[in-house]
Amino acid sequence: VHFNYSDPKEQAMAKNFRNAGFPFKVYDVPELTAAGDKWTDEYISSNFDREGISLFKSGLLPRSNGNCQESQDNFFAFFTPTSWQTSIMGPPPYRNNDWTYKKWSTHARYADATSLSFDQPHFYWQSGVPRSERYEPKDTWTFVSRDLPSFSAAEETFFQFHPDEQKGIQCRFGERGVTAATHYDAGQNMVAMIKGAKRYILSPPKECSKLGIATARGNTLFRHSLLNFGHISYLATSTDIPEQERGWLDRSKTALAVETVLKEGEVLFIPSHWFHYIISLQKSAQCNVRSGVDEIGTRKFGGAQDVYDCV
Repeated sequence: VHFNYSDPKEQAMAKNFRNAGFPFKVYDVPELTAAGDKWTDEYISSNFDREGISLFKSGLLPRSNGNCQESQDNFFAFFTPTSWQTSIMGPPPYRNNDWTYKKWSTHARYADATSLSFDQPHFYWQSGVPRSERYEPKDTWTFVSRDLPSFSAAEETFFQFHPDEQKGIQCRFGERGVTAATHYDAGQNMVAMIKGAKRYILSPPKECSKLGIATARGNTLFRHSLLNFGHISYLATSTDIPEQERGWLDRSKTALAVETVLKEGEVLFIPSHWFHYIISLQKSAQCNVRSGVDEIGTRKFGGAQDVYDCV
């Protein structure tokens, strides 16, 4: 379901969907359009990389922090590094490297130009803004807070509607093919696509038992699944898929799901405890903000208790 954010009547309908705990998208968001025009690689690099160090030192440009992660292929399953036992579990799903944003963006353009194969190394740039930044003087804000005022405001907005429970802003810069494994977040999530596009596959809390979620709280992959849905198309033709994975993929095919392509300038609302699997379709920039936890959910799709019973 799409709503025009700039149309007061449609924005009111979108708010009803949000308050009812249903996923939806809004478009025609002026600050996203402005950020999309502004966020060139040169602009973003000047805020992250050492090339802008003279500006940081002079106080003209508050420094943003980010880091690059790499995987041996396009699949990223997030985990708790301190709990990963390489001797037992093998190499972790990804590792941090020392690339600058400029180097990452160069590779991301290469991935677009060459349609980088899924089995080649892929790279992901991540950055976060602490919740405390919104209480600081605005001339000390980093570029994400400056450019996304509805996400960084200390007061209630359409996008962060429980400001006291806001946990900061997270930004993900993906290259073509980067796939984030299925997981859920407890917070009510507004996801803004500033550049590029990503495919989102959403499943409601009631489908938890079909998605291969790591259920033990001490598990390094807790809240995440290692199922790669890209393997489903090989079930009928490949003999290389392990039986346990094959069983889980067959089970996951029965899960209720909805998919959408989140395009530049759009915002997707993901309710609390809804599962999401994400594929970056091209070089992209996306930021999200969460607004507290809805424990109740809905009668049809379930809520927190369905996930708690599952995990």
